[in-house]
Amino acid sequence: MTTNGKIALVTGAGSGIGRAVSVALQAAGYSVALAGRRAAELEKTAALAVQSGGKVLRVPTDVSQPESVHALFAKTKEAFGRLDVLFNNAGAGAPGVPMEDLTYEQWSKVVGVNLTGAFLCAQEAIRLMKAQQPRGGRIINNGSISAHVPRPNSAPYTATKHGITGLTRCISLDGRNHDIACGQIDIGNAATEMTERMTAGVPQADGSTMVEPRMDVRHVADAVLYMASLPLDANVEFITVMATKMPFIGRG
Repeated sequence: MTTNGKIALVTGAGSGIGRAVSVALQAAGYSVALAGRRAAELEKTAALAVQSGGKVLRVPTDVSQPESVHALFAKTKEAFGRLDVLFNNAGAGAPGVPMEDLTYEQWSKVVGVNLTGAFLCAQEAIRLMKAQQPRGGRIINNGSISAHVPRPNSAPYTATKHGITGLTRCISLDGRNHDIACGQIDIGNAATEMTERMTAGVPQADGSTMVEPRMDVRHVADAVLYMASLPLDANVEFITVMATKMPFIGRG
């Protein structure tokens, strides 16, 4: 087994973008801690690991719960001794209904996973990265195209993704003196289970329904791998990776 000596932690590692990024990091020699709610799906991600890559740790985790996040980072430190890269990727959505019809519980779930979860994980990562030797590390947040513009009836998801942008900037500033870099990847229509519905058509701002192009999720994994591979004196602050013909530029 060949490793590059670097340790990465990926949340939402049991499916989609998180799975693709985890596999790419592991194949590139990172030892990877896989975090997600569903243990069986983490096992499926781990099964994709290549024998020539880094080690894999599976930790079932609910990122919206402080105790669960604390346990995740404690197990990562115990297994690997340090952390070089956190990919804050775990996400949840709400039903695409008018804002006034959303329940408090639906709103709170999305905020808890998408924004509070990213904060809690970043907080634990910063503590670890500040204390380890050599110190420092990198935090990469999954922002989404929705960090820029909304889809119809997407208030919880869009609000949290705008919040991620603010969190990214704060981590980037506050981590500067501790050799902690932070960047954000905004992803548009990666081909995963979450975007499968786009092949049948999704609502547009003008009230129409349109099939939207998608791109191979490996392009997202390649972009994250590039961000992660930079030395800590260089940083990609924001990057957008999207299907070329998706309705983002000109949306609305």
